[in-house]
Amino acid sequence: MKENLIKEDKAASSNSAILAAQSSPPEDDDDEAQADDPSQDGAPGAVKKKKKKNKSKKKKDPLQQTDPPSIPVDELFPSGDFPEGEIQQYKDDNLWRTTSEEKRELERLQKPMYNSVRRAAEVHRQVRKYMRSIIKPGMLMVDLCETLENMVRKLIKENGLQAGIAFPTGCSLNWVAAHWTPNAGDKTVLQYDDVMKLDFGTHIDGYIVDCAFTVAFNPMYDPLLQATRDATNTGIKEAGIDARLCDVGAAIQEVMESYEVEINGKVFQVKSIRNLNGHSIGPYQIHAGKSVPIVKGGEQTKMEEGEFYAIETFGSTGKGFVREDLECSHYMKNFDVGHVPLRLAKAKQLLGTINNNFGTLAFCRRYLDRLGETKYLMALKNLCDNGIIQPYPPLCDVRGSYVSQFEHTILLRPTCKEVISRGDDY
Repeated sequence: MKENLIKEDKAASSNSAILAAQSSPPEDDDDEAQADDPSQDGAPGAVKKKKKKNKSKKKKDPLQQTDPPSIPVDELFPSGDFPEGEIQQYKDDNLWRTTSEEKRELERLQKPMYNSVRRAAEVHRQVRKYMRSIIKPGMLMVDLCETLENMVRKLIKENGLQAGIAFPTGCSLNWVAAHWTPNAGDKTVLQYDDVMKLDFGTHIDGYIVDCAFTVAFNPMYDPLLQATRDATNTGIKEAGIDARLCDVGAAIQEVMESYEVEINGKVFQVKSIRNLNGHSIGPYQIHAGKSVPIVKGGEQTKMEEGEFYAIETFGSTGKGFVREDLECSHYMKNFDVGHVPLRLAKAKQLLGTINNNFGTLAFCRRYLDRLGETKYLMALKNLCDNGIIQPYPPLCDVRGSYVSQFEHTILLRPTCKEVISRGDDY
């Protein structure tokens, strides 16, 4: 009997040793949990186990964005890997790139840069999703812009020239195609029959996401919006390494001008605005030198590996041609400007503010107001007259016409084309 008991004791102790060995990794976790939570000291094993389960459950629960969004996106993706945009494969002569090990290695080296621009794109997606849910007729345009801009600042963790807004929020209405944002004191209200182009940009370390969509409450305008959406997607599809800019423009125009829209009983063919273009994008440089036309007859220049492009199209019921008009709100420092001696003290001081806060990124008067600048219009004019700052007045088609716009930022990666700003919405 005693011998049996001893045997059973031995078996039990060897079993418990095996169990202990099997459960040793979780025990380490327990120690970690205890180190994190001193209140667990001396607690019975069962209680500890229960707490550990809850703790691991918490760990698995990813942080969720609030409504309205308020959590910076880098906290939602603690790994530092941000969502990839839509991938489109190259075709024909560039098909080999898809499987090239050499090209894949090039991409591995570019990972930090890709993550910077994807982080900027994720901010854009989250902000526009929220804005689309709250934009209603009757809103003051200035309130709309400030809501959007403050959300971008929060989600991107605005930090001087390292992270923030890439250019002023364009919210051009009706026949105004681009470059309109309200100045201080502007009382413009969004109306049910307005066609608004909401064009805003985000950046991380100067890597810019330039992306736009059109808002119209009246379904009468739907074909006009569909024309530009379709034309922009056509431009994206045609773009690629070695694609000629003129061919992209011709494809865009063909799709755009296949649409008609009936407005208040009158039928209009949708026209591509011939003097507006997409453009290449460089670090801290929204227009980096190459233009992507939206009509046929453009340059023979080719797109190249590694380039960023804003593919944007504008469809109009007017002349399909814009000119500068209305009060200016958008300004940008010239990218290549050297040292220019300034005699006006206020102009020197204002240039310091611009250099420190925007560098060569575009800004508007409201952004200067926000930084505490006052009575600066004469100094700003002086900087423009000296060729240091370039004004960008609103671009308008004929009064009474309607213009819509859609835009995405794409990257011509070595192995594929990435539509960085693509979302579930457009």
